[in-house]
Amino acid sequence: MPEYKKVGYLTTDFKMFHLKDEEMRTFHYHYHDFHKILILLNGDVTYCIEGRSYDLKKNDIVLVHAGEVHKPVIHSDAVYDRIIIYVSPDFLTAYRDSDSDLSLCFQKAYEEKSHVLRVHSFGNSRLGAVTKDLDASLSDSDFAHELHHKLLFLEFLIQLNRAAGHNKIEFIETSASSEKILSILNYLNEHLTESISIDDLSSRFYLSRYYLMHTFKEQTGYSIGSYLSTKRLLLAKELILSGKPITDVCYECGFKNYSTFSRAYKKCFGESPRDLRQSTFNH
Repeated sequence: MPEYKKVGYLTTDFKMFHLKDEEMRTFHYHYHDFHKILILLNGDVTYCIEGRSYDLKKNDIVLVHAGEVHKPVIHSDAVYDRIIIYVSPDFLTAYRDSDSDLSLCFQKAYEEKSHVLRVHSFGNSRLGAVTKDLDASLSDSDFAHELHHKLLFLEFLIQLNRAAGHNKIEFIETSASSEKILSILNYLNEHLTESISIDDLSSRFYLSRYYLMHTFKEQTGYSIGSYLSTKRLLLAKELILSGKPITDVCYECGFKNYSTFSRAYKKCFGESPRDLRQSTFNH
């Protein structure tokens, strides 16, 4: 059984769900190749993302960047009620101009080293009102309901980014995280394309091999090798979509030969690198 898996598929610009679990569930670490927004409406939940853990409160907004490993941990039988939105990075890019960038909230969350936004007076804010309207639009079947749903989602993103830009949002701190593991995660992401071994990491961070591997797996859900492989494959997909030759992508992303790269890519994404190239550029 895999340590982690890619969950969900997105064939539209965005997709929204309102989910409610009335019994406790156990969730496993997973990732998506699109962005995810979660709004907690009720529940006793800690959200774990890339080695960081956040104790959530009602109306907290969780931002998970494409490729980030995450899972919720449920602590009691309180109803776990949440809105989840999957959003394509290309959708955000399509609405970027000199005056606005709808991915600003994701960028600011990265700068603040926090994935969770806490909005002051959420229930009385414009953002709270738009969120309520957006949720209600899920069951709308009136004239132009899909267009109306999209317009409400765009307004939600605008209000979210305005709140972030005007400091009406608190980027909350992690509740319990190992600074050493966070440092290792940062190092791995900054050196994805380089050759990295367990011995190298053990020496660099002054940890025994056993402690390093055990603690990393415990806090991220990954072995170090699996983490590196997944992140390299996600980077490879970005580079292929940018038009870079597939063979160059293979070696630039740290793979030793093309056949190994192609097999790993197909296992991860369900299609070969050449399939992606053809479906993207041969229209």
